[in-house]
Amino acid sequence: MILYLFDLFGTAVFAISGVLVAGRLRMDPFGVVVLACATAIGGGTVRDMAIGATPAFWITDTTYIWVILATCVATMLLIRHPRRLPWYVLPCADAVGLAVFVGIGVDKALSYGASPLVAVIMGVITACGGGIIRDVLAREVPMVLRTEVYATACIAGGIVHTLAVQVSPGTVTASIVGMVTTLLIRLAAIRWHLSLPPFALDR
Repeated sequence: MILYLFDLFGTAVFAISGVLVAGRLRMDPFGVVVLACATAIGGGTVRDMAIGATPAFWITDTTYIWVILATCVATMLLIRHPRRLPWYVLPCADAVGLAVFVGIGVDKALSYGASPLVAVIMGVITACGGGIIRDVLAREVPMVLRTEVYATACIAGGIVHTLAVQVSPGTVTASIVGMVTTLLIRLAAIRWHLSLPPFALDR
């Protein structure tokens, strides 16, 4: 139940990021909902399609849709000036959602018989796929393709998660260790502005 609540929390946080992008682009309410849904459940949907988990999780549990819709309404009504929020609030909340999504993605892939490598990939897709879809719809370069330590934190957390499963199979310990790893790396990147070196070719 605690993990499920964190999952809903992450869904709401990711939906907020979609609403903010839509607001910056001056989209209508339908566009706001589309970007919010793409960000919040896009990655999980791609994961479920890839591993054959049909129907997708939000079809069997419509709570996710209601959370997204409620988040859209609340954000449009309450957050008119996002720059007035402390700069670290949304990134830190996003880090929590990111860590939870990675853990859920890895666990679900393993439960469907995926190899550890595929499970890590599914964890990254679950956490980052929605943001990629959002940025593509907004005609922006996806954040995970820039130098920021974002997908890298997901990869590290997924690897730790799958390794912990080998040591302690069938327990929640592996999930917790993996999620904490992702969270700590992402928070460190936010706190100290860590980034990967860019690959640039001379013209």
